[in-house]
Amino acid sequence: MQVMLEEDKHWWFASRTRAILGLLDRFLPADSQRLVLDVGCGAGNMAHHLAHYGRVTGIDPNPKPLRVARARGLNVREGSADALPFADNTFGLVALLDTVEHVPNEIGVFAECHRVLRPGGHLLVTVPALMWLWSQNDVINAHQRRYTAPELTSKLQQQGFQVLHTSYNNFFAFPLAAGLILLRRGRAEPKLASPHFDEDAYQVEMEAASPVVNALLSSVGKVEAALISRLSLPIGTSIICLARK
Repeated sequence: MQVMLEEDKHWWFASRTRAILGLLDRFLPADSQRLVLDVGCGAGNMAHHLAHYGRVTGIDPNPKPLRVARARGLNVREGSADALPFADNTFGLVALLDTVEHVPNEIGVFAECHRVLRPGGHLLVTVPALMWLWSQNDVINAHQRRYTAPELTSKLQQQGFQVLHTSYNNFFAFPLAAGLILLRRGRAEPKLASPHFDEDAYQVEMEAASPVVNALLSSVGKVEAALISRLSLPIGTSIICLARK
């Protein structure tokens, strides 16, 4: 039975998930024995998707969402992304989903992910794109930085990863998103909140969308996910990258 969580219904989360699954399906063979680590797992919002690729363990520094994750029956523990409490060469897949931009020691995070991956294992990374898109949403979510695709690729390669595929995401929504950010710059920003999201359970706050807009952007996300699995889109509000140790 397919699990549907509240965040799966929001177009941004849904579009990111489709892009992730499309990319993993292309590069990773099915392996129910594969150990999967979700770094920055929060309440385990992605665990039911990552479970398609193996047995998932989550880690997060914030005990509040971990309580929710445990109530969901997930295997999680408290810890830091730049000091992972796991042995070398343990995991076949490490997911770093909108996590590293929160951590001051980004190189330490990439190095730790490389360390705990077994040889031939994969690292999946998603991050926000382009510093000139910095907005109140970055402030609310305590981001340290945003990335360009070449920058992310270079930093992973410096830690010994072979980058298999990198693409911008939210390409089709980019003109609207960038336009809104630039229009609001210098003005009082609206409070980002949604009645569907619990601050103890979710680490990323997204602006609520009307049902019509949400449905439209979700449909666009389906098309984009199909493209990302094969192509590198030239621009977008976020980046998705798959690398191998």
